[in-house]
Amino acid sequence: MTHYYPDAPYGFQCPYTRRCPHLGGLSAMWVLENYDRADEVYHEHLRIIDLFRTEADAANKRIVALERENAELKAKLLKLHQGQFKANRRKKPQSPAPVSSRESGKKRGAPVGHPGWHRPKPVRMDRTVDVQAPAVCPHCQSADLTPIEAITEHFQEDIVIKPQTVVTRYVHRQAFCPHCCRAVQQPGEGELLNSHIGPVAKSAAIYLRYRMGLPYRKVTALFREMFGLTFVPASALAFDRRAIARAGPIYDDLREKIRASDLAHADETSWRNDGLNHFVWYAGNDCLAFFHIDRHRSAEVAKGIFGEDFGGTVVRDRYAAYNGIGAQFQSCLAHIIRAAKDIDREHALLPADDQDKGVIVFADRIKDLFSEACRIGVELRKNKLSYEEAKGIEAKYIARLAVICKKPLPFKPAETLRKYLIGPEQRSLFTFLRIPGVPPTNNQAEQSLRNIVIFRKICFGTRSESGLLTHSILPSLILTAKRQGVAPREFLQTLFTEDTKTAQAALYNSS
Repeated sequence: MTHYYPDAPYGFQCPYTRRCPHLGGLSAMWVLENYDRADEVYHEHLRIIDLFRTEADAANKRIVALERENAELKAKLLKLHQGQFKANRRKKPQSPAPVSSRESGKKRGAPVGHPGWHRPKPVRMDRTVDVQAPAVCPHCQSADLTPIEAITEHFQEDIVIKPQTVVTRYVHRQAFCPHCCRAVQQPGEGELLNSHIGPVAKSAAIYLRYRMGLPYRKVTALFREMFGLTFVPASALAFDRRAIARAGPIYDDLREKIRASDLAHADETSWRNDGLNHFVWYAGNDCLAFFHIDRHRSAEVAKGIFGEDFGGTVVRDRYAAYNGIGAQFQSCLAHIIRAAKDIDREHALLPADDQDKGVIVFADRIKDLFSEACRIGVELRKNKLSYEEAKGIEAKYIARLAVICKKPLPFKPAETLRKYLIGPEQRSLFTFLRIPGVPPTNNQAEQSLRNIVIFRKICFGTRSESGLLTHSILPSLILTAKRQGVAPREFLQTLFTEDTKTAQAALYNSS
């Protein structure tokens, strides 16, 4: 019978301490030491495993965040790509069956009672041509026609192209100036001293370039082929230089008029000058237009345009450079609607697991709210709604915004917009409901910059500082003349032939 002792007897010493047959001949002391060491290594391994597990959990969270960010960036890139390139698909053939007015919801054509459009009858008749009755029917070629007494009138307007220039010979009488010690002379009517091309041609060339967007070479080709007047593109460039030399004071006065206005729209777009990024700044209203091209897109440039103490209302987008300019400002609601649509499109491009229903509901409600606000703005400007009623509408809109923006959103663009709508600039969303004449959108500035944007695609920017000045001054004066009801080409001719005070008076219809 084998006996097992929990403890060794007193004074017992194992004779196999150095070489135990039960341990395969190993030393019992060596085995015990390795056992103790293995226990320490085991616990160290547990600590290392715990550390690796913690790092792996953090890495997994980081991977999930990066995957979500990557999905958002892919969705944004896809949206930009879809905006630039249309899908290569054929349109589905339309159904040949006509859609009734009941199905479409709107009757085709103009509203009932709307007068039809027709060209007005000319008030001036330059010539009259008698046309004899036909001898052969133009429809059936029959020659058996009987003349009748009835007559009809047909008015036709056309242009007259004169393939020659008008050459004027000016004979100057001179006088001697004792102060200058030289003979002096004065320009005749419609004459530009030391210039072989007259003011009408110069003003027309500038108008064709800065209003119609024609390059210098096409301007010279048009004058050569249509009017028989030949000059090189460098001469057309010299026309611009001479114009801005005379228009500088008028341009500075236009800036001062912008600073003194009660309402101004503001926006900016990109421009290239000698390969470097620049920006075209716009400030104006329904009566004035001011452009300024600058290297920077900072608040200092905005203050240089509007001044340090501009007291009017600025209609603008959410760009921070306009902060602090104007007593009040109106944020463009069209930009917010567009941002909500972009959020909706980007979010729809995310994987199904990353989409959030709250983001979809948020974007839809924001679009509905601000679209309704824009319609209210139209009714206010048409006097279909009073501003007393608009005060209550503003309170309702703010309450609706508080409900829509109550919960944080997991989609970053949506969360950024949500914070803006409930932030300190919330009051600027509905300025148009408090101040008469203020529109809810900045569409006026967008349309004012449209011609510059189109022209940028034609000329690819400028190459010098004088080019920046030219493309700032001349578009400002031309668009201001158009808004004043003044013919821009005639104003440019006055700019060439008259003094600064007279040209400035010719720019404004109230002068």
